[in-house]
Amino acid sequence: MDIQQREVRGVVILDLFDRFVLEDGVNGFVERMNNLIRHGRKRILLNFQGVTYLDSAGVGAIAWKYVTAKQQNCAVKLLNLRPRSFTVLETTKLLTVIETYDSEDKAIDSFVDHDDDEDVDPIFT
Repeated sequence: MDIQQREVRGVVILDLFDRFVLEDGVNGFVERMNNLIRHGRKRILLNFQGVTYLDSAGVGAIAWKYVTAKQQNCAVKLLNLRPRSFTVLETTKLLTVIETYDSEDKAIDSFVDHDDDEDVDPIFT
């Protein structure tokens, strides 16, 4: 699997391409996510537009790194799930936990909106 990284409005976007499977993709994905989390990147968007196949090892890696990120106060969201990836993640119930979007702008806005909520002093709400 090929992973390309870019940043938009403070959100790191990982564009994922090809097969996200044990033999090709899982290790690179885990290393990239660990590096982002280690360097304090708090907003990560995984773009599945180019993913052609997702196996159980890929699902496990997504769940594992989502939990790791959450423990470090990082937010991870999904973007542009193809029908097969959507079905696999829905079957495993991960989509009840991880937010998913069809629009990059809406996904990025969701990070910004969430961050704005955290800046509000509860005494004034």
